[in-house]
Amino acid sequence: MKTGFRQSMAWLHTWSGLLAGWILFAVFLTGTASYFRPEITAWMRSEAYRAGPPTPSAQPMVDALARMAPGGFTLLLPDGRETLGNAYWRESGAGRRGFREAILDPATGELVAGRETRGGEFFFRLHFQLHYMSPLWGRWIVSFCAMMMLVAIISGIVTHKRIFADFFTFRPRKGQRSWIDAHAAVATLALPYHAMITFTGLVTLMLMLMPWGMQVAYPGDPRGFSNEVFGRAAAGRPSGRPAPLVPVDPLLAEASRIWGGAPAGRIAVSHPGDAAARVEVLRGPEGRLSNQRDAVIFDGVTGALIAREGMTSGAAATHGTMYGLHLGRFAGPVLRALFFLSALAGTAMVGTGLVLWAVKERQAAAKAGRIGFGLGLVEVLNLATIAGLPAAMAAFLCLNRLLPAGLAGRADWEVNGFFMVWGTLLLHAALRLGGRRGWVEQFALAGLLGLGLPVLNALTSPWHLGVTLPAGEWRLAGLDLIVAALGALLGGAAILLARRQDLPARKVRKMAHGAAPAVPPTMRHGQAAE
Repeated sequence: MKTGFRQSMAWLHTWSGLLAGWILFAVFLTGTASYFRPEITAWMRSEAYRAGPPTPSAQPMVDALARMAPGGFTLLLPDGRETLGNAYWRESGAGRRGFREAILDPATGELVAGRETRGGEFFFRLHFQLHYMSPLWGRWIVSFCAMMMLVAIISGIVTHKRIFADFFTFRPRKGQRSWIDAHAAVATLALPYHAMITFTGLVTLMLMLMPWGMQVAYPGDPRGFSNEVFGRAAAGRPSGRPAPLVPVDPLLAEASRIWGGAPAGRIAVSHPGDAAARVEVLRGPEGRLSNQRDAVIFDGVTGALIAREGMTSGAAATHGTMYGLHLGRFAGPVLRALFFLSALAGTAMVGTGLVLWAVKERQAAAKAGRIGFGLGLVEVLNLATIAGLPAAMAAFLCLNRLLPAGLAGRADWEVNGFFMVWGTLLLHAALRLGGRRGWVEQFALAGLLGLGLPVLNALTSPWHLGVTLPAGEWRLAGLDLIVAALGALLGGAAILLARRQDLPARKVRKMAHGAAPAVPPTMRHGQAAE
């Protein structure tokens, strides 16, 4: 090779980051939001919110579901982050791949009338399968980009031999040098997190990426592989003999005793009202790092303990730990906040890397006297992604408050509105040719939407900051405050960019009064003025 090893790694770092950068930015940002998925859902369905600690009994909800879903159901129990019961079951003719869903009041078991919304689940699905695409293709694309991210992280460490020393260096208003400093700082700030979240993200999809061992050992029987490796017993068939379902609260208490006091996270009931009924109690994420399956199976009529199921092999336990690290459901409020900030740093790392490439190429294009199509395309995509995506996410939350509660297909209209706003901002970026004026306008829009969300919430919801802050309901107040803070940050970026845009004009006026400018009025820090 004509170039050295570090130069080759620098080339690899640049192109692996650039080619996957826009999808990676979206994956990081929506994944960051997904750390607060239950809180986002509760905020978006605030009229159904129930204050206070979770109700200790699950019996009212189970009784109601046994009537609604005689074939069986799964109930996600309320906990410290979710105050309502969420249930789903299969039903022929139902939408969303044959599933019905219900939200229940834990105290009464009655259905809760909340507005139709995807809630935080939308950001979560967009994070790992790009939502509108078929799940398989979306996951393959995200997996490819995650592999490019891992390559970029490793090659970036090799390339920057002074990476940790550079972390303590930031030189503002120095053009390309400032972007390099910012990129190095946010990259090293949470480097272990960046490596962990990228690698564990690939582990969560490992059976899709490398299915060959499973296909050889279990030809044509992936369910058998799943049942044996992850400890899932095959579901039985109903007997046809009616029998009352056993009370579930004693079963929850017994499962908690088996787990050393850990709470249950969900209940899966098969064939309620039949003599072959089974009640499966699954452990919740609290108090454990691993996301591995840990279930206690009871006879649904007698309440007798049948079995305890879970992942017992070392490989399965490793997978569960990796999966748990990626999801972060084990984390308490402080650790979850650190994960959130680290994920924001990862988002900034990708964004500054994209901008750094464009700044460097624009300097070269200014010297050559022409801007190529590739650079123009990158600048348009940078603007539409780095500034446009946060604006579209804020618009998604605003649409939740603006769309009529009884609108048919309301959840789909929220999602459609998100993509319509994002598509419009992509068109705007193309019309502005990715220039600084476009950055000012889109950052200003994102800032206005973020800062305006608490105001809009106060006008449309009983759970606004004037109520949630005095009551200490941080599950709802947190979203208003975080979105407003990010809106202020993006609005501040718009103001700074607007002031820098006006800088040449001020220097021209200063020249008119006889003072020589420090730099030519058409160039600033090596960049062509717009």
